[in-house]
Amino acid sequence: MADYAIGDIQGCADSFNALLKEIRFNADADRLWLAGDLVARGPDSLTVLRQVKAMGDNVRVVLGNHDLHLLAGWYGFSPIKKKDGTAPIIEAKDGKELIDWLRRQPLFLDIPEHQAVLTHAGIPPCWSLAQTRVLAAEVSAVLRHDDLVKQFLGGMYGNSPNLWHEHLTSTRRWRVITNYLTRMRLVSLAGELEFSFKEDLGSDLPEGFHPWFSLPNPSLKGVRVLFGHWAALEGSGPQHPIIALDGGCVWGGTLLAYRLDDGAFFSTKEGCEDCGLG
Repeated sequence: MADYAIGDIQGCADSFNALLKEIRFNADADRLWLAGDLVARGPDSLTVLRQVKAMGDNVRVVLGNHDLHLLAGWYGFSPIKKKDGTAPIIEAKDGKELIDWLRRQPLFLDIPEHQAVLTHAGIPPCWSLAQTRVLAAEVSAVLRHDDLVKQFLGGMYGNSPNLWHEHLTSTRRWRVITNYLTRMRLVSLAGELEFSFKEDLGSDLPEGFHPWFSLPNPSLKGVRVLFGHWAALEGSGPQHPIIALDGGCVWGGTLLAYRLDDGAFFSTKEGCEDCGLG
């Protein structure tokens, strides 16, 4: 039995299957931990969503910002654009079933047997690990709630507030929690989010902001933090135990898998002929 964490698939169904072949995935014994952004921008988000859902207990998923964007589109709070590549999901006969499954996926996962945790964008340095668990569970509960999900998705978009405060309530509270867990790259020492920077670490950073993983967070001592989202890192940049999983497959890079059992990396560029087209 082996556990593999895989970065942002973004609708690259052929690359996903090529990577499963590369790691010799055994559905009777192995497990996958997916870092979110299953859908969008790639050529076949519908196939990816159906395949991952069908894998059942073999796979665990956290939601990414593109997954949430799909949910907002389904509920009518954001237009489905051609570049999103998710219109086939909206139009599919099993679309509602897929959406109901997707909105029940969490924003945070513990992997205790490997002393690891998984979110789409990372763990904010202004939160402890315990606080992250609680706040992620709060938003996940709202997404699963048939009455509150529309309130959440209707107020999800926006960059404000860009700093966590415990006194925040309702949609503003849920929005900033979601932004930390699914959109974060740079933060200030105080924990303010910066949303415009998407480059690699060799580029000039906005003054006063730092990669979230470069700031101290004592609560993460001895914990591996697995995250995706930051394609420009191409799976590099942070130092162990911070593990970057997004290899930028949909932008012409690679799809990455990280074996938690021994820290081995696997990758593939095979199969996604349409990837890299933007």
